[in-house]
Amino acid sequence: MNTIETEYDLVIVGGGTGGPMAAVKAKEKNPKLRVLVLDKANVKRSGAISMGMDGLNNAVIPGHATPEQYTKEITVANDGVVDQKGVYAYAANSFAMIEELDRWGIKFEKDETGDYSVRKVHHLGSYVLPMPEGHHMKRVLYRQLKRARVEITNRVVATRLLTGANGEVTGVMGFDCRTADFHVIKAKAVIICTGAAGRLGLPASGYLFGTYENPTNCGEGHVMAYHAGAELTNLECFQINPLIKDYNGPACAYVTGPFGGYTSNNAGQRFIECDYWSGQMMMEFWNELEGGRGPVFLKLDHLAEETISEIEHILHTKERPSRGRFHEGRGTDYRKQMIEMHISEIGFCSGHSASGIWTNERGECSIPGLYAAGDCASIPHNYMLGAFVYGKFCGENAADYVSGVSQPVADAGQVAAEKARVYAPLGKLDGLTPFQVEYKTRRIVNDYLQPPKVTRKMEIGLQRFDEIREDLQHMGAADPHELMRAMEAHTIRDCAELAARASLYRTESRWGLYHLRVDHPEKNDADWFCHTNVTSDANGNAVFRKRAVEPYVVELNEEEKSAYQRLRVATPAAA
Repeated sequence: MNTIETEYDLVIVGGGTGGPMAAVKAKEKNPKLRVLVLDKANVKRSGAISMGMDGLNNAVIPGHATPEQYTKEITVANDGVVDQKGVYAYAANSFAMIEELDRWGIKFEKDETGDYSVRKVHHLGSYVLPMPEGHHMKRVLYRQLKRARVEITNRVVATRLLTGANGEVTGVMGFDCRTADFHVIKAKAVIICTGAAGRLGLPASGYLFGTYENPTNCGEGHVMAYHAGAELTNLECFQINPLIKDYNGPACAYVTGPFGGYTSNNAGQRFIECDYWSGQMMMEFWNELEGGRGPVFLKLDHLAEETISEIEHILHTKERPSRGRFHEGRGTDYRKQMIEMHISEIGFCSGHSASGIWTNERGECSIPGLYAAGDCASIPHNYMLGAFVYGKFCGENAADYVSGVSQPVADAGQVAAEKARVYAPLGKLDGLTPFQVEYKTRRIVNDYLQPPKVTRKMEIGLQRFDEIREDLQHMGAADPHELMRAMEAHTIRDCAELAARASLYRTESRWGLYHLRVDHPEKNDADWFCHTNVTSDANGNAVFRKRAVEPYVVELNEEEKSAYQRLRVATPAAA
């Protein structure tokens, strides 16, 4: 096993969605920059959009929506606890990014006049833009990376950030998951684009990789930022989504809504007016299950044949092409029966909630030289288009930052400590397997952290996570691939602890089902209308603080503020 040292101006960790955009925009800003995209898979087919995407969920297009309207929508969906500057910056730059993607060759649905064909799913506005050939997304992005002459290193698992004497980021460390060679990559700045912490809870199927989110994204970016001293925010705001029962994909009432599909109870009755994913929507979903009217279903069997055929084309050919095969194996047909839905395992994902590495409207994190974009960053409900927009922000702003930074020196002590931590499992061939440790951690997450949250259960969960520290020391790996799984087990345990501690810190209920505390069932704006930020101290312990919600740039009236509290259908219509 070799130690390979390299130097760049800018390193982007993660080659899925935001990462390629950040790299391209950094090179456009300064073509002389040495820019590297680092991915633990292969950039050609990595990340949450590896098989493409069926549409944009949050397209702010003139004539259909305004940045002010969208900012209101996301503020309301998140119980008011948002950084509106960050949301507005996305919304104001959304359309320009759509136009650029269009020029790159991404095909968006348009009407007979050539205008973008936008559909309504959200409670207040219309933002959904279908992508008929969204399965080409990664191919288009890879082509842009090669045109910009961005360097790419595949199959290297990033594990820790390097930091300098003043806490600034000076590079990243990791290892090759096929050769186990250790990489020390010095850089003037790092952009983290590692996606959601999707392998935190255990799915109902019991399969480790049967998660809603891309299972290869297990929270490495969150943990690297945390251990480097950066702040993370609102980690108690879990991601929980509606799934197809026994299938690791969304039920997609969100996608089918514009065609007339909807979420129903066991009597075929619609019980919620808006299928846009929010904590309050998931609360109504959970209430229907607990109220004896479950299971909950996706109802499409009342639609016309041509409508169902179009829905099948969208859902079965992009993002999760296995969906059609799943229904075929189950003997379920949208035309003949409702499709059973379920509640997903928990995770961290700003794309669908509001938790992640704290970033401002420039993509900057709380320590110099660190940026973040996409599902690992904190801009709420940003989805794929938000990852592109903030990838652009990060790439351009990091390019400016590195122009005034001298080439850093790697701290030999940090390198030695990380090499020892990473390689420890290779010397324990008779130890616990990474899969055993991961399964144990995620089962405990389900037992003690899954909402509704109970104080005593979360306290027990923390005790168990502390005990798993000992398991990690006895974990073995037979080869470099298993070594990757072992480091992922470290990451998952750290994320689980942070999820528990953040949930205990906020002593109220907020964001619907995402942070429903049985012991503190009411929302408490007087004490908790704030963000909760966490960082690590010198001993690696979590330190929490309240961060005030900054003044809004778009004001809301009282009726708008409570819009998402009125989602439930008062008298469900007959099926």
